[in-house]
Amino acid sequence: MSTEKTFSFRNRWFTVSVGVLAGIALLAALVGFVWLPKAHARATMASLWEAICSAAGAPAPFQGAGLPAEQQRFPTSVIVNAGMMDLNGGGSVGKGATLAMACTMCHGARGTSPAGTPHLAGQPASSTYKQLRDFASGHRPSAIMRPLVMELSDQDMRDLAAYYASLERERIADIAPSAHETPRLVRNGDPMRSIGACSSCHSPHALRPATPVLEGISETYLRDQLHAFRDGRRANDINRQMRNAVRNLSDAEIAALAKYYAAR
Repeated sequence: MSTEKTFSFRNRWFTVSVGVLAGIALLAALVGFVWLPKAHARATMASLWEAICSAAGAPAPFQGAGLPAEQQRFPTSVIVNAGMMDLNGGGSVGKGATLAMACTMCHGARGTSPAGTPHLAGQPASSTYKQLRDFASGHRPSAIMRPLVMELSDQDMRDLAAYYASLERERIADIAPSAHETPRLVRNGDPMRSIGACSSCHSPHALRPATPVLEGISETYLRDQLHAFRDGRRANDINRQMRNAVRNLSDAEIAALAKYYAAR
């Protein structure tokens, strides 16, 4: 009977098994963290480290390749993290209220719009600030918004964001709360189609920095923005998060999601 230990590198079979498992683990890591991110539609990773960070979900600098020429010329400079609104002392609610007087025609006197424009009341300050910066830089194209925000300073944008975040969201009178069951895509997504759950980012308990609140926003606006992300006409989402989330959605699913959130 052999006295050689089973778990010993002197055991040829043990050594071979460890080598095979290590090789499989290394191959899986290379495929998952390097090849797949670089083979993605946004194959503009400049380095191995950027590919690994992207696969792990870490925010990366905006890459303009593959986007419309206008957006390539104006990459976003917003760095999204939990402390992004703490720079320069944050924002002043009082100054923001004064600046917001120019926004009332479209967004309502208290940040709640009866038209097809998004509600700003109660939105996280980081979300409003990022969108203002993206409008001003041209990374989120808008013939209406860009001229209005071009003259705003960075502090003005922080003040506006702080003001709207301080407001309580009001429900539009003619929109009744939805009594329907939460759609599966909101609760669980569809892993077989690489669709994440909407609630993983947009629920009140999981709201990430610069992620907007969707409840109560115009159905038409939500539907249009989901289509814009899916079709690539809007591309100011970090690491293509929204474009990846909606690229496999059908028109009917987009309509259902917009209807659900608008009635919340």
